[in-house]
Amino acid sequence: MSKLFDYTGDDAFCPGGSMYSNIKDSSLFLSLGRHVDVYFPPRKRSRISAPFIVSGDKFEQKKQVSIDVLPDECLFEIFRRLPEGQEKSACACVSKRWLMLLSSIHRDEICSTKAADLNPKETLISEITDESFEGKKKGGDDVTSEAVDLEIESDGYLSRCLQGKKATDVRLAAIAVGTGGCGGLGKLSICGGNSSCRVTSLGLGAIARGCPSLRVLSLWNLSSIADEGLIEIANGCHQLEKLDLRGCPTISDKALVAIAKNCHNLTALTIESCPRIGNAGLQAVGQYCPNLKSISIKNCPLVGDQGVASLLSSVSDGLTKVKLHALNVTDASLAVIGHYGKAVTDLDLAGLQNVGERGFWVMGSGHGLQKLKSLTITSCQGVTDTGLEAVGKGCPNLKQFCLRKCAFLSDNGLVSLAKVAGSLESLHLEECHHITQYGVLGALVNCRGKLKSLALVNCFGIKDSVVVLPLMTPCKSLSTLSIRNCPGFGNASLCMIGKLCPQLQRLDLSGSHKITDAGFLPLLESCEATLIKVNLSGCVNLTDNVVSALAKVHGGTLEQLNLDGCQKITDASMFAIADNCALLTDLDVSKSAITDHGIAALASAKQLNVQILSVSGCSLISNQSVPFFGKLGQTLLGLNLQHCNAISSSMVNLLVEQLWRCDILF
Repeated sequence: MSKLFDYTGDDAFCPGGSMYSNIKDSSLFLSLGRHVDVYFPPRKRSRISAPFIVSGDKFEQKKQVSIDVLPDECLFEIFRRLPEGQEKSACACVSKRWLMLLSSIHRDEICSTKAADLNPKETLISEITDESFEGKKKGGDDVTSEAVDLEIESDGYLSRCLQGKKATDVRLAAIAVGTGGCGGLGKLSICGGNSSCRVTSLGLGAIARGCPSLRVLSLWNLSSIADEGLIEIANGCHQLEKLDLRGCPTISDKALVAIAKNCHNLTALTIESCPRIGNAGLQAVGQYCPNLKSISIKNCPLVGDQGVASLLSSVSDGLTKVKLHALNVTDASLAVIGHYGKAVTDLDLAGLQNVGERGFWVMGSGHGLQKLKSLTITSCQGVTDTGLEAVGKGCPNLKQFCLRKCAFLSDNGLVSLAKVAGSLESLHLEECHHITQYGVLGALVNCRGKLKSLALVNCFGIKDSVVVLPLMTPCKSLSTLSIRNCPGFGNASLCMIGKLCPQLQRLDLSGSHKITDAGFLPLLESCEATLIKVNLSGCVNLTDNVVSALAKVHGGTLEQLNLDGCQKITDASMFAIADNCALLTDLDVSKSAITDHGIAALASAKQLNVQILSVSGCSLISNQSVPFFGKLGQTLLGLNLQHCNAISSSMVNLLVEQLWRCDILF
């Protein structure tokens, strides 16, 4: 190009010599038609695009000079000799054809370049390394760490996520080419979700060839990816440690077997809604992946007892987390878990419709779950009182137990569990409708003083009735109590629990419509410890008397208070909070009866440091509160003003400008 600009016109670039004083001013040419270029005063910078140039009295057709005329084979040989880094990235930006060619080059096909052919920096690196090596050979100092560190490898530090329309083969090819010289791709997540996703096995092949350092791969809702793509990942990414397959209907055992045979470092495997993956794939994983620590299988109809048993028995020494949901397994699989689950610490079972009472009894009686600390059982009809007691006996170190939708569990089973599970610290019961207040109180009495957290959610069997019980030892270890959306829970039950649990620090009674001041005030009197977090959302019958008493007794430690939907809460509660709750950081008074005076009281408090404030649906708050919100903005990080119809949009915009660091919802 420089020679062209230095051209003097001796060879009749145009007749009679150069037409212009500065031959470099190419903008003086303007194309008016398909075959003619004429002179025109410069206005805009234009491009010379005519198919002909003038030479003497003749028109000569311009010769097409472009590297694009080279076949793919030639470009391939050129590209595989390029060094990693900016050179390859620059070439990938030229065209889609070049990008796809670059992404088709396997690591083994890249030609090694001598130091003399590299840039000066790379040559210097090579010389330093060579000199250090020679010094070591001659008896000098060892190769310094600085010299060793100069050798840059792809260790997989980068993470990429593609979703929806952005998930295409072209983007995957760009990731494969671009991350090679920037530390290497370590984590890749692809989420389809609709028909617009255009990721196929071609894109995964590019990742397999260009990203050997890949350690984590997640494929969600991708119906267009077949076994070929995952097989290429298996052949090219031997460092793969975590694989997550969800909603991939075309991936079968063939691909999973390839992963197992080539990726021996696999530690975590998740398979969900993959109808073509079955026992053969799990058997291969158990045979070839000795480092497997976590397995999660959900909604795979071809997975049965044979696959689960083979997997668990093969990796029993290292497997710590097991999750089995909605599978066609029977009592035999639970028997294998109970015998071979020697290292299992977390077990999650859900929707196992073919597992009966015998399965859970055998699992507990196998005495293999000695290290089990967390157990979650959901929608399993085999959970009965007998099976639950056996599980409690067979898991001496069980600390967290969650039971959801266990229709055949009764008070007797719950009390028996509390007696035999001596290490139990957290108990969560959800939609267990045969559990009554007798079972809950019995569990509190027999928990051996270690139970720290109790949660009852949507348990309709709990009725508010006065229970005459003999003198019982209080459960002083319980610090967290959550009773949510239990419509039968009322004042009588709350008073009894308050007497049995004097050390409560976290209390959640959301959705308890029957609780009034008469039931809550005795609970406050029974509390020997100080409350830190209190959630009373949906307790529509509580008044300002409760909030005032709560603020006076526990205001010195209270950090979170939720009064959402408490319609009888007024400005009096806000004054009590402002005067007593110096440590309060999170306050929710949505859909209450507070007014501008309540917000003013909060703003005037000297020691209040509220960071999250929600007044959503408070129709009595108007534009007059905006200055007070601005004063609270010194500590405020989040403000919810949704459905506050008395506050105008213009005032909200003004508040947004003033509280620039606060996230405001309106």
